[in-house]
Amino acid sequence: MADGFLEKHHDDYEARKAAWLRKKRHLPKKSQRNIERPDDESL
Repeated sequence: MADGFLEKHHDDYEARKAAWLRKKRHLPKKSQRNIERPDDESL
């Protein structure tokens, strides 16, 4: 009984993980914004 329980939960985990990885690959990469800072940083 315990083996079937663990196997089912492991299979569910693997399916969720695979779906997450597929979704993650298609997300756009965040670009770094170059913030222009004033010459005098005390302002």
